[in-house]
Amino acid sequence: MNKKEISELKRLFTTERCPVTRLCGCYVDGEKNRKAEIKEAFPALPEEEMFKYFDIFKKTLSGSIGKTLMDLEFPIEQEKEGGTQEFLLRLRNSRLTDQQLLDEFYDKIIEYFPYPENYYIVLIHSAYDIPRRASDNTELFDASDDVYEFLICSICPVKLTKPGLCYNETENTITERTRDWFVEAPVTGFLFPAFTDRNSDIHSALFFSKSPEDSASSLMERLLGCPLPLPASTQRETFNTLVADTFQENCTFETVKNIHEALNGLLEERKDDPEPPVLDAYDVKRLLYESGAADETLENFDANFEEAAGNSGAELFVSNIASTRKFEIKTPDIVITAKPESADLIETRVIDGRPYFLIPADGSVELNGIPVRTVPEPDETATQEEETAPADES
Repeated sequence: MNKKEISELKRLFTTERCPVTRLCGCYVDGEKNRKAEIKEAFPALPEEEMFKYFDIFKKTLSGSIGKTLMDLEFPIEQEKEGGTQEFLLRLRNSRLTDQQLLDEFYDKIIEYFPYPENYYIVLIHSAYDIPRRASDNTELFDASDDVYEFLICSICPVKLTKPGLCYNETENTITERTRDWFVEAPVTGFLFPAFTDRNSDIHSALFFSKSPEDSASSLMERLLGCPLPLPASTQRETFNTLVADTFQENCTFETVKNIHEALNGLLEERKDDPEPPVLDAYDVKRLLYESGAADETLENFDANFEEAAGNSGAELFVSNIASTRKFEIKTPDIVITAKPESADLIETRVIDGRPYFLIPADGSVELNGIPVRTVPEPDETATQEEETAPADES
């Protein structure tokens, strides 16, 4: 799925366009006990309650593709009878009216999710009458050929509100606030089937994780039966390892700076594309070659990539490996941070046999927020020299 397809679904969650037909939920405590279950026709809910659920659904479809949102493709064996995809397909086709399937779904989450506190499983069935688009890309709501039926599952922590004081309107006084259990924003969830090319793709799902490195990822890997791509932080570490191992002693400041300039240039060039740019093993190898890597250092690159990424077919999202917000130089004692577009202002120089980073200090300079002069004025230096010169005894 791309950004436009995800945005199209998020725009549905309004009272005017709402495609949700049924809402089911299960509240689970920290001991993995089901405390409460709900089954509702979603259009019958009070409007204010609908808005709260809309926020949950939108957040389950929010974030950056490749970081918090990931396309997952079901392995062939999961589409056979008894597989995860086949189960989800039956659950969707039941329109959440089959209690046995719901019980099985809840039990899977409770078994696989190693969350030590209370949480709320929200599951909806929706039916979206997909409007056709005119040549100018406007939607024709009175012309539709397909209906996209889908499930969204959101898992939300449920926590006690913080203690504190509040205003008691009845007694017109300040009293201790009553603590209650509050449903927070989702930490993980999924959309099934995926909405690819503006239509149903039963071979894929869209996975959401607020923090891809946490336990929610292992839950979705087992629940959906799909291998998960590398988390964003791991993709960055993998790329850094490949660069360092390829260039070794030739991994200079200029080389790394040029690599990141190339990555940022690619992001700028593709910024309007609905799908984010990715690099596979071949793309990374070509980038390093164009950045000056010697042929002999690239001879075993494919094997090194597979070892570092854990999969020869893995892809690295450029947004995960590029330094888009800051250009950072770190030494044991000092850290230098600059905007990526200002990296060219930093120079390397060897002075008296010792390497230095040089930064222009012209213009305004502040030290801990206080404006300072970095060098004395020329006339001031001359005046000081005159004052300290010995007097003429003659």
